[in-house]
Amino acid sequence: MSSRAGAGSSQSVSLLGRRSVKTLQTQARTKGQLWLHADCAGALGKRQVMAALAKGFGLPAHFGGNLDALYDCLTDLEAPSGKEPGIVLVVEHLTACEGFDAQQIDAVLEVLADACDHYREQGIGFRAFYSLSDGSPTLP
Repeated sequence: MSSRAGAGSSQSVSLLGRRSVKTLQTQARTKGQLWLHADCAGALGKRQVMAALAKGFGLPAHFGGNLDALYDCLTDLEAPSGKEPGIVLVVEHLTACEGFDAQQIDAVLEVLADACDHYREQGIGFRAFYSLSDGSPTLP
């Protein structure tokens, strides 16, 4: 399992917490970074979560709807070049439910951490933030 870096890092997967999505978006765009946002509210099951991620991130039509395909698509992104090249990604309202439990949420976050590692090796900043819906279990 890849470790998730701290919130202040240019390479991290962090709980959204009190951060404003709008502020993160503004900061990313000001720096010329790629902005990706997916809202999983109402997604009840793995298929719906993957569909919400695909829609929110603008993944290609050939996206396979599984974790390997998610990793492949995320690591195929082209970060804008410039003074502070990078990618900022937000996944909101992940919900643990029948068919998509805490272990599967953690697997999605692990894919984000692996994508973070991929971009770190290329010298490209990658920050991912996530939020859990009310009632979802705390992750390890």
